Amino acid sequence: MFSLRSRIRALTFCSVALIAGGALATRAAGQDTPAAKPVARTLGTIQSISGRNMVLIAQAGSSVSVTVEDAARILRIEPGEKDLKNALPITLQDLQIGDRILVIGTASEDAKSFSASRVVAMKKMDIEAKQQKDRDDWQKRGVGGLVTATDKAAGTVTISITSFAGTKPLVIQASKDTVLRRYAPDSVKFDDAKQVTLDQIKPGDQLRARGTRSEDGASLAAEEIVGGSFRNIAGTVAAIDTAAGTMTVMDLATKNLLTVKVTADSEVRKLPLMMAQGIAARLKGPAAGTPAPGAQGQGGIAGGASAAGNSQAGQSSAGGWTGQSGSGGAGGQQRRGGGAAGFQQMVDRVPPSKLTDFQKGDAVMIVSTEGTDSGAVTAITLLGGVEPILAATPKGGQPMALSPWSLGGGGEGIDAGGNQ
Repeated sequence: MFSLRSRIRALTFCSVALIAGGALATRAAGQDTPAAKPVARTLGTIQSISGRNMVLIAQAGSSVSVTVEDAARILRIEPGEKDLKNALPITLQDLQIGDRILVIGTASEDAKSFSASRVVAMKKMDIEAKQQKDRDDWQKRGVGGLVTATDKAAGTVTISITSFAGTKPLVIQASKDTVLRRYAPDSVKFDDAKQVTLDQIKPGDQLRARGTRSEDGASLAAEEIVGGSFRNIAGTVAAIDTAAGTMTVMDLATKNLLTVKVTADSEVRKLPLMMAQGIAARLKGPAAGTPAPGAQGQGGIAGGASAAGNSQAGQSSAGGWTGQSGSGGAGGQQRRGGGAAGFQQMVDRVPPSKLTDFQKGDAVMIVSTEGTDSGAVTAITLLGGVEPILAATPKGGQPMALSPWSLGGGGEGIDAGGNQ
């Protein structure tokens, strides 16, 4: 028989062995079971789809491969929705090329492929309908001009609006609900515009606002404001590199050569000779010595937003959800006031052109990004056929400025961070 002491020693040994064995088993299990991958998200437009596999074009322009899991939840929301409470379930077969989707799931290490456990989609036709509605609203209720003063305490920005009828001030009133954004220095995409505060809007900036005009027309209660620093350039073409998508221009103001990048998001047009001559005649004014409207230095805006005609150039809130292209317009105030149509309105009627339509020696007017490289800018608008306009400009004066805007309206989209 074992003594009491022997039994205690035996029990103690067994207990230690069991504890040690359990610890080893737990450690081994931890080594065999990989840690769960974090939830990842990506946003893009469907480029191709085959079965449960699709390729997206992300906002940065890169391609992302997506495999939709068998048990994945697929939802459809309307452009402008902020969350999923009004989302409707759809099937994988309902997704089409051109739809804009948010993918939630797991990603590869290089984030070039995703396994989707949830897909939230905005249908292409819904986005297009929203774009048109927003374009109409910018046309009806949008204004644009050069910032002359800001008052953070009062929440106001004063802009100078220039047209053939002359120049006049307009006070833009912001509220706590007003959405304010500013364009990035080297991007023509509204998707790259960042939310800012009123004190980040400075005199000399160009600004567009959408909202409700006061009865006397002296102010506007803004729902949305977008600003930026842009350059208006007049010059002659020194060289063109169609393969690189660039144009070298001799800037008439600085007498320096400038490289202008022309991208798929750039608006390119050439004025017919008769239209250019008509604009030149109006710039000369009814009498000799009449100053050219828009001679406000860089940035005078004659009318509203130009129609970029490219979905990548457009606007959506919440990270560019809708990927909208935009068109503002003359804001309607010129028509109500009985003034002539703005320069930008006339330009907007001209069919799009290509870089190959230009040649060395052509006179051009360009509105571009501010740029971080002093020797290169990206064209927002490139306008040719302007020889009569430049000839009509008084020596040392600024020709009628183009609008820099490539934007559309639109409500907030679903949070790309995944409002579940």
